[in-house]
Amino acid sequence: MISVVIPLYNKEKQIVNTLHSVLRQTFQNFEIVVVDDGSTDNSVQEVEKVNDIRIRIVHQKNAGVSAARNKGIEEARYDLIAFLDADDKWDQEYLQTQYGLYEKYSDCSVYACNYVFQDVSGIMKNTIIRKLPFQEEEGILTNYFEVVSCSHSPIWTSAIMVKKEAIQAVGGFPVGIKSGEDLLTWARLAIHNKIAYSKRPLAYYIETASDTDVSKIKMRSGGEKYILNELLRLYADMKEGSFKQQFKAFIIKWYKIYAVTLIEVEKGHQAISVAFHAVVFGGTLKSFFPIVCLGLLPNKLSLYLFYKLR
Repeated sequence: MISVVIPLYNKEKQIVNTLHSVLRQTFQNFEIVVVDDGSTDNSVQEVEKVNDIRIRIVHQKNAGVSAARNKGIEEARYDLIAFLDADDKWDQEYLQTQYGLYEKYSDCSVYACNYVFQDVSGIMKNTIIRKLPFQEEEGILTNYFEVVSCSHSPIWTSAIMVKKEAIQAVGGFPVGIKSGEDLLTWARLAIHNKIAYSKRPLAYYIETASDTDVSKIKMRSGGEKYILNELLRLYADMKEGSFKQQFKAFIIKWYKIYAVTLIEVEKGHQAISVAFHAVVFGGTLKSFFPIVCLGLLPNKLSLYLFYKLR
């Protein structure tokens, strides 16, 4: 049995489609735990219209998506937990594939599959996943940090299933940050657990207007520094070896993500500082030079050029 955890906040137009994508699964041994994070629209009423005894609604005051997911983990009745955001959806064979990984790779605690982006105009875009350590359709992702350093993330929130004890052992999702909380959680899981992975793209990341709205990006920003500090702490505690070197490359990528976010929220001088620390840590000056150049410009001009050139 699988517990499907769906954090819900003001998704009245999307949540029914998301639920139906679960109910249409070829694998039917599941419960759905919808955690209402203090929605102020009709999201809960829309869930209540879907008549299936496997759906449970748990309510909490608005505390953010991490707190909602953690509440869902706590409420889950089964040992396997699959996460699904309230505006995303699954192919009908998604849970069957994830459960197949669980059965085949008994020494793994994390199970993931490929996914597809759907932009605001409805156009589907494939992920770019490089350097997978196996040629077959599925296998064990032994080099997670190497893959994520040169690709789209092979793990994404709506395309992962995890053993309850494993996610609880790393403290669940960090509360109080508005973006990137999932990447930190995947890093913690990858350090301590084996990951089984399927190349099949069976989950759909549905992009909404708020994902590309600059004002929304500003509202979500602020957690990147916390995540960076946590990644550096994890790095300091790791033993020397190739896995640590892969993790270092991932941290350098996060430095760049952090610096680019600062450019987007018009904090160019801070972006320069982050780029400097990245180079000191091991990043190349060539890689961070464009960020330094943008950071030296007036914020409005920097932001204009950033969107023009990317």
